[in-house]
Amino acid sequence: MSATLTLPWMEIAHSAVHDEARQHATDEALAALVEQYASTLYRVAFSVMRNAADAEDAVQETFLRVLRHRATLGEVRDHRVWLIRIVWNIVLDRKRRAKTHPESEDVSDLVRVLPATGLSAEERAAAVEHHARMLRLVDSLPAKEREVLVLSAFDELSSVEIAEVLGVTESSIRSRLFRARNIMAELLERPRSLR
Repeated sequence: MSATLTLPWMEIAHSAVHDEARQHATDEALAALVEQYASTLYRVAFSVMRNAADAEDAVQETFLRVLRHRATLGEVRDHRVWLIRIVWNIVLDRKRRAKTHPESEDVSDLVRVLPATGLSAEERAAAVEHHARMLRLVDSLPAKEREVLVLSAFDELSSVEIAEVLGVTESSIRSRLFRARNIMAELLERPRSLR
């Protein structure tokens, strides 16, 4: 039997290799998060900001925050909801600071979120017009109802996920969503001349 001799410098070398491997695994996990969720976060940011550059900036800031707090990445239960909550808070904070509301929609920004294939020029123009109208109607909703509708319809979150993002109960979310859908139905039934 031979005894294994471990010198202090060997422990440091093993520790450095372990730290490097852990850092590499964290970097890969971050890269996977970016690849998997960047488009979802962009949709969330765009649904609030309505500007491509601002939405891209918000997504970038989201991943910068994740990078700063990467040590806690392993503790996160649902990465999708966690990331959406981060980007949601970022865009709402930016909107509050700017205290502006876009007067008109930028058609090039709207085109980026519409399907690009299979539509004629006329169909595409009609789709852009319809999309802009829907966004205006959503913007006319009360803030709480608008938030849940955006997260539900545009960002495809469940009521449980929306409750986590907004930090309220699921029953509140269901109630707000019900009201939002009823208001939207009423708005859609009105003739355009009344709006």
